[in-house]
Amino acid sequence: MSAADSSIDRYAVIGNPIAHSKSPDIHARFAAQTRQHLRYERLLAPLDGFIDTVRTFMHAGGKGMNVTVPFKLEAHALADMLTPRAQAAGAVNTLQFKNDGILGDNTDGVGLVQDIVRNAGVAIAGKSVLLLGAGGAARGVILPLLEQAPQRLVLANRTVSKAEELARQFAQHGRIETAAFAALQSRFDIVINATAASLSADLPPISGDIFAAQSLAYDMMYGKAPTVFMEFAAAHGAQVRDGLGMLVEQAAESFHLWRGVRPETAAVFAELRAQLHAPG
Repeated sequence: MSAADSSIDRYAVIGNPIAHSKSPDIHARFAAQTRQHLRYERLLAPLDGFIDTVRTFMHAGGKGMNVTVPFKLEAHALADMLTPRAQAAGAVNTLQFKNDGILGDNTDGVGLVQDIVRNAGVAIAGKSVLLLGAGGAARGVILPLLEQAPQRLVLANRTVSKAEELARQFAQHGRIETAAFAALQSRFDIVINATAASLSADLPPISGDIFAAQSLAYDMMYGKAPTVFMEFAAAHGAQVRDGLGMLVEQAAESFHLWRGVRPETAAVFAELRAQLHAPG
């Protein structure tokens, strides 16, 4: 790094793998839009070298990091201080390096809520919401969903005991019902796929009867084409949305934490969507 570069605030996204991450593109656009002078890079950490990689970056003057798979639990353990939403989630996707230690935050849930409520124009308050999956992706969004005051929130998982354990952990924040995928019978206004099934072009074992008329089916995954879950939901009358907006919104929340300014997300979302659909 040249002497001229040493005055630039540095940020990074850390993960393994990391080459696919769109975070540098997103934050470069946010920085240009808000006239913030910073540099944002990808960091590939060895699976057994997360803490060393973070500390090396921090001691070299890094200001903050986004954390992706598979290090969100390690980031939670590393943080000296946690925001209430990171504490509730038990996972961290944003680190801020402060004079008094490392602050851990989780912006995934607020990113999801912003994309559903503001961008998709679908209210969560008073609605029946089904969250599919009880892993890390689900854990990160439960508290922000409960804060929207849904009429009911049902957590479904292949192994019901995992869903029940998660429901107990969040019991102080609101009531969560649990069910096995096969036992789902009622219809829902909003169905969120937080399983990893879409990564392998698979579908959670759910019935098409769970989608109410004009319900929103939301897949946290995204890609060039609709996921299998989205195709299945659309065939049963649901409006569908993928997780690209959630990606942009959670990044905007991280950017706001670091820089104290909130970027506009609509244009950045549109540019990323166009990139995904570009030929080649």
